[in-house]
Amino acid sequence: MHLIFLGTASCYPTKHRGVSCTAVKFSDGDVWIFDCGEGSQIQIQKSSLHSGKVKKIFITHLHGDHLFGLPGFMCAIGCFERADEFVLELYGPLGLRRYVRESLNLSRSPLNYKYVVHELIPLDWQYPEDIKDWKINEEGDNVLLHPQEIVGRQITNSENIWTLFQDNHATVNAGALVHRIPSFGFSLQQNPISGSLKADLLLKMGLKPGPLYGKLKQGESVILENGQKVSFLAILEHFINPEDVMDPSTPGLKVAILGDTCDSSGMIDIALECDYIVHEATLEDAMKEKAIGNGHSTPSMAAAFAEQIKAKHLVLYHFSQRYKTHDDEPSLKILYNEAVAAFEKLGHDCQVTIAEDFMELALKQNKKTNSS
Repeated sequence: MHLIFLGTASCYPTKHRGVSCTAVKFSDGDVWIFDCGEGSQIQIQKSSLHSGKVKKIFITHLHGDHLFGLPGFMCAIGCFERADEFVLELYGPLGLRRYVRESLNLSRSPLNYKYVVHELIPLDWQYPEDIKDWKINEEGDNVLLHPQEIVGRQITNSENIWTLFQDNHATVNAGALVHRIPSFGFSLQQNPISGSLKADLLLKMGLKPGPLYGKLKQGESVILENGQKVSFLAILEHFINPEDVMDPSTPGLKVAILGDTCDSSGMIDIALECDYIVHEATLEDAMKEKAIGNGHSTPSMAAAFAEQIKAKHLVLYHFSQRYKTHDDEPSLKILYNEAVAAFEKLGHDCQVTIAEDFMELALKQNKKTNSS
């Protein structure tokens, strides 16, 4: 797995940084996108990613700096040939379905693939006090479906956890965050990683490298082509069990990617002991009151939550445009230093990384090595 940061700024894109867009790339090439702010398709084109590999898109909340690039990107990936059975899956808060439907319909945008939007139904407390001032119908029941749209699920919470799916890559859940509008974080628990094949043992059994090796890696049992009886295996005649010729599997990584938040406690259960947490740090600690007032966090707030869930690696992103490059003032070094100092005060051993546009992190079980 790789984390690839395509936009790390808040509010609006500049020539230095794009707005929120983060990718997870799996070993088989599949890509999942988390948030798709304005200009994200350009950022993706500049990166090592291929738009045709995007299989799922997750939207944390419906503010423009996380959303406005989505319709255009959906049209862009339609430029690639897709298998007839391909369906682009989207997950996000209530209202995402109507936003996508209206945008594509009003712009008369055809697609060469099917898509489906699964909506997370927010809790009552996630809505702001001024919600009544916005005369909107988030559900859009009377809006015609796009010709390529498949009606998705309405996902409600169970004990404050939104269960999204489990597939060949990971189990994905969502948790509620405190922001000015309903906002969510996503937790990815990677499936266990198969151990290596014991090739020397297989050769001794008369099993040469070939398609059968792949079946063993997938957990299937195989029959020796020469019909040889392997008597020391506690199995039926002519069979090899995968666990007899493979090293033990290892637990997959847990990654949490959070949207805008000034209180991440709704993610505790699903992000506990995560290997990586991607958390916003819009403003520095001295501006904490302003940050919270706008539904955002500071480095110390992010560090405190990372310590609470026993995270191993904190990646900060979603920076105010007031912070320039590392060589300018005020620079991102301020945010990095505050997070490191917070962990030292808390006594928690956690790696800190300041995300930059086009940064790629190869995810692994890691030891503490801070990087700014």
